[in-house]
Amino acid sequence: MLNAAQWRRELAADALRPAYLLAGDELLVLEAADALRARARALGYDERVVLDVESGFDWDDLARAGAGLSLFAVRRLFDLRLPTGKPGKDGSEAIGAWCAAPPPDSVLLISCIAWSKSHEGAWSRAVEQAGAAVHLAAPRPHELTAWLGERLAARGLSAAPEALELLAQRVEGNLLAAAQEVDKLAILQPGGRLDLETLERLVADSARYDVFALTDAALNGDAERALRVLGGLRAEGEDLIPLLGWWVSQLNIAARLAAAPNFDAQARVEHLWQAREALFRRALRRSPNPRYWQRCLVWAGRIDRMAKGRESGEPWREFERLAVAVALPRHAAALAAQG
Repeated sequence: MLNAAQWRRELAADALRPAYLLAGDELLVLEAADALRARARALGYDERVVLDVESGFDWDDLARAGAGLSLFAVRRLFDLRLPTGKPGKDGSEAIGAWCAAPPPDSVLLISCIAWSKSHEGAWSRAVEQAGAAVHLAAPRPHELTAWLGERLAARGLSAAPEALELLAQRVEGNLLAAAQEVDKLAILQPGGRLDLETLERLVADSARYDVFALTDAALNGDAERALRVLGGLRAEGEDLIPLLGWWVSQLNIAARLAAAPNFDAQARVEHLWQAREALFRRALRRSPNPRYWQRCLVWAGRIDRMAKGRESGEPWREFERLAVAVALPRHAAALAAQG
């Protein structure tokens, strides 16, 4: 399997191979897949077919998709999402057959967010023989500061070593959290240099910073953290209405993504960085129904009216209930009934 550095060189090639397997850390796989899709578009692969391998998936769909003729005879990218990394007997045979005789003008992209030696098999070796397999492992603890430095540089930021150490301590090895922190810092300190004092000041600026943490925790399914952040903001005397404004903007994005026929296309319209795209993917896995997100927006509207004295109720308490409902949709009905 290729490593991340070899993958970057592979992606810069003048032509794409017939098949790719991207496996490893979820964030890194999502970003690598985005990069491959962008490269494919640049090389004229204008049609994309998405195949989500879920319970009951018919592996014959892969063969039928490859055998079908494109309406406009364009190059095609087949985006096969295999989160578990285990296609089973039928899937292994289907992938092996594809790789043995790849359809013309087509590329097969297989992405897996679970991977170990136990996942390897005849099907993954077939992908390697036909194209390339890439293992995108999370950086080890001693590699994390360098990884953060590279990511900050990609956002136009630089950081002193001690600032990187502090940032590494904050994220505790969680790559999605690390990516979100970098994205937030790019908003708070665009094009600047982060020394230890600057980083501590930005982190301490809860009025601007913790509102991100609040929505991120809820969208990530972490109700406990969302309540802790919301309680801290209330204790510090923050005004609820501006906090709710950012919250509503994120709920609107979730609602549009849920209603869109193509998540990836809508994510580009929303100008989401990869880390936030991963965050919304997780939220929509828990509740993919766009009506659910519309109900959350109606709920947020009630809280806004409460905060402005136009409706009776306790706005902070309702905000807590809404945060938990977003993090844990299965509890939403019970929470709403408490109001």
